Amino acid sequence: MATTESGSDLATDYENYYVPAQSIWPIVGAIALFFIAMGAGATVADLFGGNGPWMLLIGVGLILFMLTGWFRDVINESMGGLYSAQMDRSFRQGMSWFIFSEVMFFGAFFGALFYARLIAVPWLGGASNNAMTAAVLWPDFVAQWPLLKTPGGTETQAMPAMGLPLYNTLLLLTSSITIHFAHVGLEKDKRSQLTWFLLATIVLGWVFLFFQVEEYIHAYRDLDLRLDSGVYGNTFFLLTGFHGLHVTLGTIILFVVWLRILRGHMTSQSHFAFQAGAWYWHFVDVVWLCLFVFVYII
Repeated sequence: MATTESGSDLATDYENYYVPAQSIWPIVGAIALFFIAMGAGATVADLFGGNGPWMLLIGVGLILFMLTGWFRDVINESMGGLYSAQMDRSFRQGMSWFIFSEVMFFGAFFGALFYARLIAVPWLGGASNNAMTAAVLWPDFVAQWPLLKTPGGTETQAMPAMGLPLYNTLLLLTSSITIHFAHVGLEKDKRSQLTWFLLATIVLGWVFLFFQVEEYIHAYRDLDLRLDSGVYGNTFFLLTGFHGLHVTLGTIILFVVWLRILRGHMTSQSHFAFQAGAWYWHFVDVVWLCLFVFVYII
């Protein structure tokens, strides 16, 4: 116990810190991601006797089961008054580090894209004193991006920036505005503004995903642009596909937040769940802007 100079006790208030019980959800999530990775790889490579889609479906089902259970537990803890200000700071730090890890995740894929465009493809075309190798192995190779004809002879067409990609860009930019106004409504206790603008954000996310499916159908059916269409097809589908998964997760998070708001769970003073979803959504928007510039335009 600390004391003052006069010898009297200095009262110290200690904050309770809630420590959750052991949870099965992390291991369930790990198993789900394993099935998703194996199922996706098996589907693309046609392994395991054509059972790849079933493995992928099992993984997706487990992810949804994990999200449902984990969200339920966290909501019950929050509404039970178990969280303190220190716990709130821990959530903020955890979400910040999670988004940072996502930045590094996409940074790796953008790095692969830039390596292919700026180093690998020019080298195959004879740059960096590689003229002899290029002339012998790929005399007709054209070092350009997007790489529409690979050294192995695979041909494809580029996905234009105008059309569905531009529409999706406008959709996500609009969704950043709607979620901002939803946040303002929450801070000012304007529940109607909060509810409708957040619902508009969710609908815009759903429309984005619908247009992305249409874009993939167009790529496969009309442009011969596939996952195995050389390095251009690889980078295109990996970057846009993983972004689509993040939009899906962000939409699920915002939908759960919206349901909680309808039940009156959040106030202007306590609403970190909304803030976490908004942070994630703005991150998804920024990543798409980078994708639109470096994958579709440049």
